[in-house]
Amino acid sequence: MHIHKYEKYWLVFGIATLVAFLVIVGVGAFHQGSHPNNGKKTLDYEKVREHEIFSNPGVHKVEGKDWDYEVVVLASAFNYEPPVIEVPLGAKVKFIATSADVMHGFEVAGTNINMMLEPGYISEYVTEVNKVGEFLIVCNEYCGTGHTMMHSMLKVVDSNESHK
Repeated sequence: MHIHKYEKYWLVFGIATLVAFLVIVGVGAFHQGSHPNNGKKTLDYEKVREHEIFSNPGVHKVEGKDWDYEVVVLASAFNYEPPVIEVPLGAKVKFIATSADVMHGFEVAGTNINMMLEPGYISEYVTEVNKVGEFLIVCNEYCGTGHTMMHSMLKVVDSNESHK
């Protein structure tokens, strides 16, 4: 079989480009710490509401930890519990979330908060809220026919402003 020299050049160029792309993506993934859920924290998704953490979704002030508040979120059937989350400006917040039924997303628009909520796994994310305002929380994983109606709200309030 004879391959023309220009075809050989294009084959070499195409394969080299593919290898370079895969190396760049791989290095970027490891350098940025991207990794799949390691599954260290699991639960029985059929009994998620009986679990000690998810029996009382909402905002909870904590003491003696590296963060000030824990926000416990339970996603299910096109809604989030609680529907509104309110935290003070400058607080370090740990979001703890899971799904009670199917795969859901948890993205707070305009922030760096973005988690995938899988049934049977507990997702956690720690961040400092440093912008006052109302931020829409949306499901960014298609979860069924009511997916577009699945949203919630994160309110970051300046505690100094509320006392004036």
